[in-house]
Amino acid sequence: MAEQDDVLHLIDDTGTAPETSTARKWKVAVIDDDQAVHEGTRFALSDYNLNGQSLEILSAYSAAEGRTLMRAHPDIAAVLLDVIMETDAAGLDLVEYIRNELGNETVRIILRTGQPGQAPERRVIVQYDINDYKAKTELTADKLFTSLTAALRSYQQLERMVQTRRGLEIIIDAASTLYDFKSMQRLAEGVLTQIASLLNVDCAGILVLRDGGVIGDDFSVLAGSGCYSRFIGMASSKSLDEDLRSMVEAAFRRRKHEFFDHRTVLYIRTGSGREVVVLLQAERQLSETDRSLVEIFGSRLSIAFDNVILYQQLHEANTQLEDRVAQRTRALMQANRRLSAQWLRLQRANGFKNEILGTVAHDLKNPLGVILGRTEMLTELIGAGSSKESVTSQVEHIRDATKRLTSMVDHLISDAMADAFDITIRREPVDVAGLVREVADANQPSAVNKQQTITVSAPPNIVTMCDADRIREAIDNLISNAIKYSPIGGKITMLVSHEKNNTIIRIADEGAGLSPEDLGRLFGRFQRLSAKPTGGESSTGLGLSIVKRIIDMHGGEVTADSAGPGQGSTFTVTLPATDA
Repeated sequence: MAEQDDVLHLIDDTGTAPETSTARKWKVAVIDDDQAVHEGTRFALSDYNLNGQSLEILSAYSAAEGRTLMRAHPDIAAVLLDVIMETDAAGLDLVEYIRNELGNETVRIILRTGQPGQAPERRVIVQYDINDYKAKTELTADKLFTSLTAALRSYQQLERMVQTRRGLEIIIDAASTLYDFKSMQRLAEGVLTQIASLLNVDCAGILVLRDGGVIGDDFSVLAGSGCYSRFIGMASSKSLDEDLRSMVEAAFRRRKHEFFDHRTVLYIRTGSGREVVVLLQAERQLSETDRSLVEIFGSRLSIAFDNVILYQQLHEANTQLEDRVAQRTRALMQANRRLSAQWLRLQRANGFKNEILGTVAHDLKNPLGVILGRTEMLTELIGAGSSKESVTSQVEHIRDATKRLTSMVDHLISDAMADAFDITIRREPVDVAGLVREVADANQPSAVNKQQTITVSAPPNIVTMCDADRIREAIDNLISNAIKYSPIGGKITMLVSHEKNNTIIRIADEGAGLSPEDLGRLFGRFQRLSAKPTGGESSTGLGLSIVKRIIDMHGGEVTADSAGPGQGSTFTVTLPATDA
């Protein structure tokens, strides 16, 4: 029977070629310079099958061709290698090349020699990294089957070890990389990338996050790859395809890893109570080694997601702290500005004090001296019985000096008012119509002295958010000016109305009117207009500027209109009816 096993028959390949199978095959290289060895090996192993995988036999007829073949196919599982080819040690040199230069430590090498004496078995086994040594005469079909099976199983175990080592290295590298991500989006993208690298396959994947642990809660898509990339950024599960959504929801319900033929589902629950599902669609079925590596990788992801969540919470806390610091800084800056403004006001007040003292010491001394001297002269003239004309002359001098003194006092008062021009307001509901009537009544005596009439037209209950005292001051200034510049027997009209959420106050007189030059500088400080008071009244030039300041602080507007000199004038105050 042994002799019959040694007989190798050629395969009849004249028939129809079998259909090409897409299943994975064991790659076996036959490197021998004897054509008959190639044919016999193919015949002996024609029906070989291990773990559901058949063989793909690759041939090379010299050591040189063997080098090329091994470079082109690094995934060859076993090599049936002849020792003597171009040279007596060609096969042994090829072993050195495979192990040392190519660095291929997983391929199983079975030496076959027809002249055992040329390469003694013990020396070869010790000196060369081979896995079996057979003489061609003893390598029957059964022994070839046994040797090849042992070699392939050894290769399979080594491949698993290599894959496991490679996967663990990827997991270690990925851990440090994933822990560096500072956002959920970047972390999710990194997870899909690292899993594809770990499995060494092209796959489509999607990663979704759910904040709550209650079934039915909505989830959001953090990352997607391949055909799932179109779902990136979708904030609701309702945006997913129905079949994909049902798979994800089922994963949340089962709460465990699952591996199917071409689909892998990872379930991760973080320490903060959030849930993550990773769904992968790969072209090939994952091996046991792949699944173990994926489970190890998934066990580390919980820490990575919690790390990102903690970082985001810390970032939010820092942002809130920065906002509080910025608010406090702004408050301090505002306080500093207020202190600076107060310091400037104190400096101005001090300067004003010095100016008053200088004025009293110098400017007021001269008119007082004139009054004192003229009074003494008047006393002497009266005692001497002087004429009425002489006495009247001295009285006129005294009156002129008094007028000059009064003018100086007016200027001092104006300067004091200018220095204290800081106006503040407080808003409250005010019946403006009633306020206007009160101010008109208060000014009636002045109008009666000049035989003037004041007419008020104001419907009741026009309520406006404003400062009653400041608005009263502004209206009083306007009415006083109307009385001051209106002729004897003139008419002053006051009208209050409500227009487009604004309260309108109009004060019209029949006075000297305003020139274009007057209108251009009407509301400036210390401005003297071309018109003169009709009853000899005095003017500081500050009244209208104070009016404008008060109305501006209320967010309103004051304007003046006049047809020209002698045509009277109308002042209009517009106030927002509500607090802005």
